[in-house]
Amino acid sequence: MDLTAEERFPDSPYIERIWRSSTEDEAGGFISIANSSWGLAVTRIQGKTIMTVRGPETRASAAGAPPDAEFFGVQFKPGALMPDFPARRLMDRADVNLPGASSRSFWLKGAAWQFPTYENIETFVDRLVRDGLLLYDPVVSDVLRGLPVGMSLRTLQRRVLQATGMTQGTIYQIERARYATRLLKQGTSILDTVALAGYFDQPHLTRALRHFIGQTPAQLINPQRTERLSFLYKTSPSYESMIQEWNHAQEQEAAS
Repeated sequence: MDLTAEERFPDSPYIERIWRSSTEDEAGGFISIANSSWGLAVTRIQGKTIMTVRGPETRASAAGAPPDAEFFGVQFKPGALMPDFPARRLMDRADVNLPGASSRSFWLKGAAWQFPTYENIETFVDRLVRDGLLLYDPVVSDVLRGLPVGMSLRTLQRRVLQATGMTQGTIYQIERARYATRLLKQGTSILDTVALAGYFDQPHLTRALRHFIGQTPAQLINPQRTERLSFLYKTSPSYESMIQEWNHAQEQEAAS
């Protein structure tokens, strides 16, 4: 059984999703799949609380979860960034645990911050914004959605790379693989998934899922599969709309 989480999607220009999970019944190994967004995570284990800045992941990798632990956190929308923690430096699980100040607080930018809770983490994010620690570049979101932006291609590429740590093409490949995974797990056939997710053919889909998800399409739909996926295979709403727009643009280009 794949890892599960409670989630909510607030109406925020910064927050993609807020999630909460635990390992009371789900401890052990799992596949951490590719993820183009970064975020903050709070871990509570054995009476200790840890705040982690988590970076994007460009490929699937083996991971583990300790028993009797609680986790919650926030994933940010494309364009949100913390200049003190560039996404490119956190890439592929080079995550940063912020030093503890007390049992209830941690150090950030020379100040002690109280650990947020799952219920008030949106207020915590608002404080990051007010203190200038969390910024937002709307150009990045517009670029990824295919909207016209009056800047040179080189400038746009630099802005996307600075905010996300990766290129627009890499983001598209990752999110398309996650979207295909969700389709397969919902019962969509492999051939229909190829078409809906915009792959050239089934081998193209298989290569992508093996790299970004760590499983082939046949493995993902196998009811006897024992390898577990992180709950993040679920495509975020804003990214799903981007995938559909990108695929439509590719279809129009191919037809012209």
